[in-house]
Amino acid sequence: MEQPLHLEIDRAAKTSLAEQIRTGIEAAIESGILVPGARLPSWLDLAAQLGVARGTVRVAYEKLAAAQFVVASRTAGTRVADRPHMARPPGQPSDAGPFMETYREMTAGPAVFQMGVPGPDTFPATLFARIRAQAVRAEASAPALYPDPRGEPELRREIAAYLALARGVACSADQVLVTAGFAGGLGLTLRALRLEGRGAWVEDPGFPFTRHGLRLAGLTLVPVPVDADGIDVDRGRRFAPDAALAVVTPGQQAPLGVTLSLGRRLGLLDWANAAGAWVIEDDYLGELQLGGRAAPALASLDRAGRVIHIGSFSKTLSPALRLGFVVVPAALVPRFAEVAACLAPAPGPSLQTAVAAFMREGHYMRHLRRTKRVYSARRDGLLAALRPQVGEVSTAGLAALVPLARDAPDPALAKQASAFGLAPMPLSPWYAAPDMGRPGLLLGIATAPRRNLVEACERLGAIMSRFRSETGFAALWDTGAAPDG
Repeated sequence: MEQPLHLEIDRAAKTSLAEQIRTGIEAAIESGILVPGARLPSWLDLAAQLGVARGTVRVAYEKLAAAQFVVASRTAGTRVADRPHMARPPGQPSDAGPFMETYREMTAGPAVFQMGVPGPDTFPATLFARIRAQAVRAEASAPALYPDPRGEPELRREIAAYLALARGVACSADQVLVTAGFAGGLGLTLRALRLEGRGAWVEDPGFPFTRHGLRLAGLTLVPVPVDADGIDVDRGRRFAPDAALAVVTPGQQAPLGVTLSLGRRLGLLDWANAAGAWVIEDDYLGELQLGGRAAPALASLDRAGRVIHIGSFSKTLSPALRLGFVVVPAALVPRFAEVAACLAPAPGPSLQTAVAAFMREGHYMRHLRRTKRVYSARRDGLLAALRPQVGEVSTAGLAALVPLARDAPDPALAKQASAFGLAPMPLSPWYAAPDMGRPGLLLGIATAPRRNLVEACERLGAIMSRFRSETGFAALWDTGAAPDG
């Protein structure tokens, strides 16, 4: 259905009529008045409505199409394009507070260069749909009983076997609890450990949502810098030797991508054992190491039972599954089981059964091997296409990192890029004090386009150049080394 447009033009203004029409439509799209898929009037109809030449409307529509605000076809007409994020209509209050606004912005998509999600072309959707349909039918015909709140036994066995093979973690199925993704695993862990009012080491930079989750659980954050060897354990000991918890991403640090060195791993475990503290290992991208075999999990070195290992299927299969797991030391199994039963039970059985079958039949390991090959090729192509446009660039796990000048407003730059269907993530919000953090742009490798990659990188380069000229920054790009925390 065609969406009515109410535009006002000023013939006495210095701005051209075509530009007034373009900015009016763009504002309606950005504000949410024109929703994705809404059909705009034809050139002829809008020209008659406004009393302007048809060519004037055509120029406005062509500019909107070039900026990816609209898409045009002979059969469907001109429609508002699907976009990563739409602002709410003017005057409409937020329905969930500022944190959820930030959450929506960081997880909006799908879009080019979006982080945190797998490539849309890597998941064996047809195969998994068939396995999942079988699991749903089996669940529907089974007796109506309450499932095990710790998770389905077959999935827990498969996860334990996989971790022994791929991550070096020796655990029994009883130590594995299935959760609603990483966030569900973190919530289960914090409830079970009951550390309200205590200090917690967090990586700086580190995942913003993890920091917020720790605050919600009543912990006091102690930001510890990250360098080329990972979290600086010695500085953590100096800052807060009596902290009760450390949350780390040792496999591929989020967001810088470095691997926690062996010396730092041993030092972290020594501190936890001596202080009676706990270590939460967020196995962020642990199995998707593109440069050779992934480093063993930190939990594989734990002999004192101080490490809680949290993993998920969000980056390997799909975040839509909301499926993850926690591996806990044997001594903590009863406490975690109680919390799971009363406060955080596992997701629905059919999904778990489907993933268990997917793993048991060997599909998961084959999928990971293929995905790593695809992402390696995509990384090389992205770096080659990006460097002529932005200069300095490095890899950071499954992202390309473009460092920016020290005072560059990377959130504003990322927001401007989102208007063109690109979703680079600003680096500075990953720091505990964003105004003191190192600015940069993180571009997801998994969602780099197979086609038109050079054009997408050229578009980003043009956006950065235009942003620099509009904001007056003499140097937007950083000429030094990539940030090291």
